Amino acid sequence: MLKTTELLDLTRSLAGDWLRGFDYPWQALGGIKELILRLGPALDPAEYAETAPQVWVHRSAVIAPTAFLGAPCIIGPETEVRHCAFIRGSALVGAGCVVGNSVELKNVILFDKVQTPHYNYVGDSILGFRAHMGAGSITSNVKSDKTLVTIRDGEERIETGLKKMGAILGDRVEVGCNSVLNPGTVIGRDSSIYPLSAVRGFVPAGSIWKTGGLVIARETR
Repeated sequence: MLKTTELLDLTRSLAGDWLRGFDYPWQALGGIKELILRLGPALDPAEYAETAPQVWVHRSAVIAPTAFLGAPCIIGPETEVRHCAFIRGSALVGAGCVVGNSVELKNVILFDKVQTPHYNYVGDSILGFRAHMGAGSITSNVKSDKTLVTIRDGEERIETGLKKMGAILGDRVEVGCNSVLNPGTVIGRDSSIYPLSAVRGFVPAGSIWKTGGLVIARETR
């Protein structure tokens, strides 16, 4: 359940065809900048304006005058980038997204309909279709001892070879307010994280991460 196609609907991002070439989504993190630099010049100028060098914004997107869009980045159709958002660069933001007040993005792919609406930091991460990060929730992308990030899946440890990796959120993941997603967090589709959680490792699809790190299966109806 850690495979790219098991976590993400690849039809919901301009990066979909490219991501299909990676067994695991974190393998793509090192190439996001180059992907944007390849995709940007090929975008239809009738739909996307290059508002600054290597910054492509869909003409239906709404960008607050106080927002900063760092190169390279792509902002998709009907996306809203709000007051004082800080896009540091290497950000591919899909259609119908919300990048909220004081949110910081760096080296990320946000699939369509992702919401990061209030005081979020998202770095070296991929957020799947309709993923939502509650107010104040963040991705932590560097370990305190600066060693390479590993992903915990039960007793298994998966070496990523990366010094910087935040989180991979599958489609429709809900992250509660003021939660921290530690380096190497991978959350499966349709899972929820309780507010004030400190999450690490792999959370299976259809799960609820509760207070204290207890993980239970979501009840089906």
